[in-house]
Amino acid sequence: MDTTPYTPNNLSPHLTTFHSNNNQNHDTIDEVAALDNMHRSNHSHTSTSRSSDASETTEDANKWASRLLRECAKAISERDSTKTHHLLWMLNELASPYGDCDQKLASYFLQALFCKATESGERCYKTLSSVAEKNHSFDSMRKLILKFQEVSPWTTFGHVASNGAILEALEGEPKLHIIDISNTLCTQWPTLLEALATRNDETPHLKLTVLAFAGSVMKEVGQRMEKFARLMGVPFQFNVINGLSEITKEGLGIAEDEAVAVNCVGALRRVEVEERENLIRAFKSLSPKVVTVVEEEADFRGSGEDFLKCFEECLRFYTLYFEMLEESFAATSNERLMLERECSRSIVRVLACCGEEVEDGGECERRERGTQWCERLRNVFSPFGFSDDVVDDVKALLKRYQPGWSLVVSQGEDHVSGIYLTWKEEPVIWASAWKP
Repeated sequence: MDTTPYTPNNLSPHLTTFHSNNNQNHDTIDEVAALDNMHRSNHSHTSTSRSSDASETTEDANKWASRLLRECAKAISERDSTKTHHLLWMLNELASPYGDCDQKLASYFLQALFCKATESGERCYKTLSSVAEKNHSFDSMRKLILKFQEVSPWTTFGHVASNGAILEALEGEPKLHIIDISNTLCTQWPTLLEALATRNDETPHLKLTVLAFAGSVMKEVGQRMEKFARLMGVPFQFNVINGLSEITKEGLGIAEDEAVAVNCVGALRRVEVEERENLIRAFKSLSPKVVTVVEEEADFRGSGEDFLKCFEECLRFYTLYFEMLEESFAATSNERLMLERECSRSIVRVLACCGEEVEDGGECERRERGTQWCERLRNVFSPFGFSDDVVDDVKALLKRYQPGWSLVVSQGEDHVSGIYLTWKEEPVIWASAWKP
């Protein structure tokens, strides 16, 4: 089977060949063709009518993508090549990265399923990453992050919660050292610098040490942070480390008189599952006052062992994410398209790269749910509950955005195990704070 990496231009010839060379499973094709006709009819109808009845019809009919994708994933899992080829061909006919939410889901999951079926995930992922790196400058990345933060609390939720916990844990300390393990180009820290500048006591000295997920752009990030710190009147030092192996007191240059905080936003999922507890213990060796952890609420750990289970969780999570993007951005938004393309690489990595090493570290983006992270963290740390003031700050943040977002605080014995950002009552982000 040809393993040429998927692109919209080269997938059609592959699937046309698959389709013409396999004449079995006619029941599947008849069913899929009916779904095709239903979708096309519905698309034509909704383009000329905005009535409530048409909206209901659209909602019912738009289940076609998840249904076809599930059938295709099942066929791949069962190694049914004939059925797999038929379904990939039909998905390619229906999918579009420029269509509605269902068409986009079909397009990006088709890409991953094709890579899974052809065992070309690693090569495809590297190609997609290389193209993205060439097309994205520092300014475009920064503008994308800031625009996303403007229309959605997806990232700002964790920033506000973590900053609140860090400020409370380090209150009154004259020298602060924050170890930042995240991939948001330091967009979390300007508000913390503002808060430090307005402290009632003497303004503390802040040392910020950042893990260089974004490579060479960290030099420009550091220059911007230093400039902003001078503007705020906060004594500031910016350092960069190049790998998790440097997470030691010596590697980080931690001084005896520094109060340490470790901040992890969307980064721990990139660490191999087997190494996560070792990394958490490395955090403890730094003697931090607080450790903050923010992760997306999903469980992709079974990607290598149980493909179908991982696929279902991946489809659930990204369906929520794509629907959120659809309601947050204009239909023609370039930022929305860029964020969706970022998802395409993640989906390929999760579903088609398991067990294969890729160049930017880790095997897969093996997300875990908040309850699973709590089990790991409790082996080393104790929960550091968010105060009422921090919870109120997060609630105030959510009021700036469109309806549909809410905050859920864990109840009972789990109260101190974190807070959740929910989108239409579905948890999507988990934030927590911990102490030694």
